[in-house]
Amino acid sequence: MEIFTTILGKADAPEYKAQVHRLSHAHALDVLRLSRADLSRRRLRATSDAGADVAIALPRDQQLYDGALLSLEPDRALIVRVETEIWLRLAAADQAAALRLGYFCGNFHWRVRFEGAHLLIAVETDLDTYLARLEPMLEGGEVWRVPDEEVST
Repeated sequence: MEIFTTILGKADAPEYKAQVHRLSHAHALDVLRLSRADLSRRRLRATSDAGADVAIALPRDQQLYDGALLSLEPDRALIVRVETEIWLRLAAADQAAALRLGYFCGNFHWRVRFEGAHLLIAVETDLDTYLARLEPMLEGGEVWRVPDEEVST
C-alpha cells in the first residue's frame, strides 16, 4: 500500500503539465477516482484504476480536488479525478410545495443547489432511494422531475 501525505499540485500546472502529458501517452498515468463527497476527507483508502492500494493522510491545510497530483515519478504518476455528479432536477407546483420540498430536503441533509425555479438534489447514493422518499410529493403532483433535456440553456 502506498501512503500519500501531501498533494504535489495541480496536474495541469506548468511545472507538471509536460511530464504528465508524456506519462499519459505512455499509459503510465494512474487515476484515483473519488466521489465528490470524498474530497472533503483528509484520510481515506481506495484503489486506483491500475489496481494500486492507495491510502491518503493529508494535513488539515490540504484538501483533495479534481486534478490533484499525488505522485510524479519518471515512469509513473497518480492523479485524482472526481466522478461526474448526478443531479435530480425538480420543479414545484407552487410556493407552498416549494417550501415543503426545501424543508424536506433540509431534514435529510441533502446537498442541493438552485437553478431558476428548479431545485437540484445531488444524488450521492442510489437514485431510487431519493425517488422513494420523494414519492408522496411526486405522486401528489406537488413536485415533478424535470428531465435535463427540457432545460433551456
